[in-house]
This record gives sequence, structure tokens and C-alpha cells, in this order.
Amino acid sequence: MKLSRLIPISLLTVALVSAPIYLHAAGDDKAASATGQNDAQIQADVTKQLSRKQFQGIAATVQNGIITLSGSTDVFEHKQEADQKAHRVKNVLAVRNLIDVSGPVVPDAELQSKIVGKLQYDRVGYGNAFNAISVNVQNGVVTLGGHALGPVAKDSAISLVSNFPGVKDVVDEIEVDPVSPMDDRTRFAVYRAVYGYPSLNRYAIDPAQTIRISVQNGNVTLYGVVDTQADKDTAGLRANTVPGVFKVTNDLQVANQPSDRK
Repeated sequence: MKLSRLIPISLLTVALVSAPIYLHAAGDDKAASATGQNDAQIQADVTKQLSRKQFQGIAATVQNGIITLSGSTDVFEHKQEADQKAHRVKNVLAVRNLIDVSGPVVPDAELQSKIVGKLQYDRVGYGNAFNAISVNVQNGVVTLGGHALGPVAKDSAISLVSNFPGVKDVVDEIEVDPVSPMDDRTRFAVYRAVYGYPSLNRYAIDPAQTIRISVQNGNVTLYGVVDTQADKDTAGLRANTVPGVFKVTNDLQVANQPSDRK
């Protein structure tokens, strides 16, 4: 009698224990199915995003919501653009960018010299004398530093370098000078004081504007290269004559002399 009462209880216990296990397995199947559906949709979306000609050497795979980009491209800009497009795909959790920039291999010193030359003429007619962007190259990786007049000037410099043959990566350390009506007045006043001086106005002939003027909250820094120590000293003195200037740092370099800047 006691045994017959125990049997139903034990069966009930087995049923209670096994039922959750069965339901949990079913939940895993549904999750796996949903993940597979998401991955398929993400794959379709990222494939569409990368259908343009500049991405023809790039492949994208998706697993558990993570996009992996592989393959190669000629310029760093296309690698960066592919990464941005992948990040914009709906439901993507992360992007692994393994794209190789397979453009020409250019020696660092040569690449740096060429980029500096191009940047000197960037934004001509749009206040390029107020951009003082530095360039450092190591193993094809270009680090941009210094100061830009505004976000547009900064973006222009980054875009120019990103599309330059031989560049493998771009590190952005450019500071955008603060937007201020007072600083704007100071910039133009310093420009007139420096470039309008008889012994210095020859520097205004070259669109590269070799004397660069950066202003942050009334503090002026002069960058660039001049022909003589006298020109450097004169430029510093002229900048100091401008009303409203708090401090002038003269970082001008004299041609054919060792640079103190790192």
C-alpha cells in the first residue's frame, strides 16, 4: 500500500525535473534560430553597403551579430569607409576590421615629405595660414597633430592623408582651435602685422603661407619655416605688437638649421 503511493509521487518528481530541461532546450533552439536569422539579415545588409566599386576587394562575414571585414584595398580611406558602413548596419554588435591596405610601400621619410607638401597647399583661400598641422610617419602609419582653424580644415587634412598612396593608417591628434570672435580678430590682426611687414611680405606670395598662425584664447603660436633668424625674430616681434595678444610663442624654424621640435 505504501509502495503504490510512492510510485506516483516519484513519477511526478521525474516529470517536474525533466520538464524544465526540455523547455530550456527549446529556448536555446529558438535563440539559435533568431541569431541565425539576424546574421542572415546583417549579412545581406552589409553586402549591400559594400557593393560599390571601391570595396570590390573587401569581404564581410557575420557570426553572432559580429561583422568581420577582410580582404584588401589600395588606400586607407576605403578601409575606414567600409568600417563606418559596417557599423551603421542594423543590429550589428561589433565590427572586426582586418582589411589590409595593400597600396605601394613608400619609405617613411619620403611619405612624410610628400604629405607635408600636400598639406601646405590644402585649403588655399580658406585661411590655410591659420592651420598648423604636424605630420609624423612610422611604418606607413601617419600621425597628424598640431592645430586646425576649424572642424572642416581638420576633416580636409584627414581626408587628404587617408587617400594618399602608401598610407597604412591615420592617427588623428589634431586640435581644433576654439571658436571665438575675439580670437578671429586676433588671427587677422596678427596676419596683417606679420605678412604686411616689408621684410616679411614676400612670404605671402606663396599660397603655402609658410608662416602659420595659431590662436587659442588670445595666445598666439607661430609655426612654419622662414629663410633667416632675422625673419623669425621679426615675425615674433610683429605678432607681439597686436593689441589683445596675451602671449606669443615663436616656433618658427629657420631653413637649413636643425629643428628643436619633436
